[in-house]
Amino acid sequence: MPTVSKLPCKRLFPTKEKPMSHTLSLPGLEQVYDVLATAIDQAGPEKTELFLVKLALLNAHRLADPQVFADHAAAALRDL
Repeated sequence: MPTVSKLPCKRLFPTKEKPMSHTLSLPGLEQVYDVLATAIDQAGPEKTELFLVKLALLNAHRLADPQVFADHAAAALRDL
């Protein structure tokens, strides 16, 4: 399993965004990162894009707010 010492939390979750009532701690984000890295490896290079789209749509459905999803997509695109 990959180990992550520091995630780019300040870039991904800027402080100007409206605070959410439920957020993950740094250890929680590291756990999510590990699950994501393992799942991408399991999907393989030929299915990674499809997996990520399916994951994003599942999370967007649970999030239930298209604008928040759009904001998250914009934040994820920064500094690629």
